[in-house]
Amino acid sequence: MQVHRASSILAASAILFLSLSHAAHAAPAVSAEKRADREALKSALLEVLQRAPLKASRMGVHMQSLDDGAVVFSHNADELLNPASNVKLVTSAAALAALGPEFRYDTEFLVEPELGADGKVKTLYVRGKGDPSMTTERLWGIVAELWNAGIREVGEIVVDDSWFDAERTPPGYDQEDTDRAYMAPTGAVSLNWNAVAIYLRPGSAPGAKGLVAVEPPSDFFVVENQLTTGARRARRVFVKSDAAGLRQKIVVRGQLPVERTGAVSVWKKIDNPPMYFGQSLKQMMVMRGVKMRGRVKLGKTSTKARMLHVSQSDTFDVLLKRLNKLSSNFVAEQLLKTMGAEMRGAPGSFAKGVDVVEQFLERDVGIPRGTYVMKNGSGLNDANRFSATQLNKLLRHMVQRFPFAPEYLSSVPIAGKDGTLKYRFEGSDAVGRLRAKTGTLESVSALSGYVTSAGGERFTFSIMANDFAGRAGPIVAGLDALGAAVAATGSSLGPSTAVAALADSGRPAGAVDDVAARIKTYLDLGAQRDQRNIGFLRTAWRSERDPAVRAVLAESLYQSNPHDYLGARTLLDSYAATAEVYGRLKDVARVLSVEVPGVSSMVELAAGGNAEALARVLELAGAAGSDAQAQGEMAEALGEVARTAPEELVVALRAASAGDRDACTTLLARALVQAGQSDHPFWKSLRRTLGASDPRLATFAKGLDSTLSQKVAEARAPVKTPEGFTPVEVVAPAGNAPESSTADNRPGG
Repeated sequence: MQVHRASSILAASAILFLSLSHAAHAAPAVSAEKRADREALKSALLEVLQRAPLKASRMGVHMQSLDDGAVVFSHNADELLNPASNVKLVTSAAALAALGPEFRYDTEFLVEPELGADGKVKTLYVRGKGDPSMTTERLWGIVAELWNAGIREVGEIVVDDSWFDAERTPPGYDQEDTDRAYMAPTGAVSLNWNAVAIYLRPGSAPGAKGLVAVEPPSDFFVVENQLTTGARRARRVFVKSDAAGLRQKIVVRGQLPVERTGAVSVWKKIDNPPMYFGQSLKQMMVMRGVKMRGRVKLGKTSTKARMLHVSQSDTFDVLLKRLNKLSSNFVAEQLLKTMGAEMRGAPGSFAKGVDVVEQFLERDVGIPRGTYVMKNGSGLNDANRFSATQLNKLLRHMVQRFPFAPEYLSSVPIAGKDGTLKYRFEGSDAVGRLRAKTGTLESVSALSGYVTSAGGERFTFSIMANDFAGRAGPIVAGLDALGAAVAATGSSLGPSTAVAALADSGRPAGAVDDVAARIKTYLDLGAQRDQRNIGFLRTAWRSERDPAVRAVLAESLYQSNPHDYLGARTLLDSYAATAEVYGRLKDVARVLSVEVPGVSSMVELAAGGNAEALARVLELAGAAGSDAQAQGEMAEALGEVARTAPEELVVALRAASAGDRDACTTLLARALVQAGQSDHPFWKSLRRTLGASDPRLATFAKGLDSTLSQKVAEARAPVKTPEGFTPVEVVAPAGNAPESSTADNRPGG
């Protein structure tokens, strides 16, 4: 992916926004009309905060006028809360001040001895300075430069990663054990945001082995391919990435349907950035025609080496857009170490970077050290604490600091237009008027930035919600209502109308037969998997008020582009195991003679290890109740998830409610018996979990093992039937599982 420069129109808009930033020093008296607008805004904001999702949360809200400096609303604004990715606003502001908008990263390529007429070099050195924007495309260009500089044969490649220290991830990352790309490690020499793309294709016929390719390809990767080809349309794949010495092991499990066109792509983090870069460089040079005689290794650049080529990144303003608009954890942590190396001396470290940020906040912004907690640059997990007042103060400082303000403002997502706000605030006055950084973690949601109201007044704001129970969707809707209210201030309809419009969460509209035709249309559009349908589907989703129809529209959006995080997010937020959604969609499925809409896509996400989707699948299994058809579908779904994401399923079962867990283990036992495999991946995973380092997880696994083994025995037992009827034989693993069986003595143990 590539982040392009903002257009001249957007840049001009940003400058116009700044033009009166110092008005607070000579503020005119507030007019009666403005006072009335602000009172209406306060009433609307208080109304939102009194609603159930936000009222039950720890909230921090602070809003201030940029025109006259007045605090227009404040609620619990001085309490230190987890800001999630709003920390990136702090990191990017400090980096702009420390490095400047014109800053570029250098990646140096040196040779020893000096390149001769024969094109042979003993050693090619790569010395990195932390460039977070190096991609496969750029590396191909560098290889071309090296070829045209005369290189024809290389003895060995030495990658010099010493500009940063050896600590790959900052505090907070240790709280999450995952191979997802957002957890990518730092490195002075990095490639593709230290993530790899894995492409999956079905074989030529059902039963054939699937095809797996990594991009960029190199000897760095060891691929274990367990992908098969099935006859069904559904996609059920799981990809795992783990360190394997100096290499990276990629394991692929699951099944793709034979008729699927195109490749399924999955991005995973890698664990050894300099070796990833070096092996990719070696492979590309071989493909270009350079003879490679030796290996890739890590080391420092010789003092005798001579510079051959320097690759420079884009200027910092371009990198800043990737950081804030796309909320890149990797770029944030690279910047933190870069500040440490550039301002405190190599090697750059997280501690040095945080020290630079703290100095900036105290000296430039006026936020003293010790009044907040900052452990990393990305905001990941439970490691940082800021107040809404502090973030608001930072935002005001940056908009009033002209040398940095245009770049800072243009890096923040625009409501309804781009970045993580592309599909939020649709249909409200906030579209195009509000620029803000989002933040999302488990039980954390945040939104901080700038907004110009319909009446022309400009505001800074910071909103944080912590410690809420349940799904994030209702909380996000509440935060959006707060932002939309500010944007509507001064309009003819006013903030209360904007709040009411966004608060209308929808209700069933009409009988099932009446909505079935509409649902069929949307299902057909989703089946086309055509990204050109997304615009229409988003508009329909935004205007639809029936929650069941909205859930189907969300699935069609996801199916139109399964790789888009925002599409998956919409599906997760729209689909619920309630009578209004799942219950009505079961009825629609019977009318249309189709599978229950949405379930297959949710299972697809769950089978890939998505924690939220796993939780939703368990809720759906619990909601199946006594419906035999729904039970069969959910048993099959759990069996598929247990095969591709067994470890993640154990964790999800632990977090589920007691009722959902009981229903799920019953259906899962049925699926395991029907699979008839004594070496099913789920049994192996559960056995490993019994020895987990977390004693609570190990204890849960032991209880799950006992419960599930008992239910498997019950599922395999002959069914007593009335005289004259013949029971259907169920194929199951050999042997009888006793009620007290454990991972050591049950089938597959």
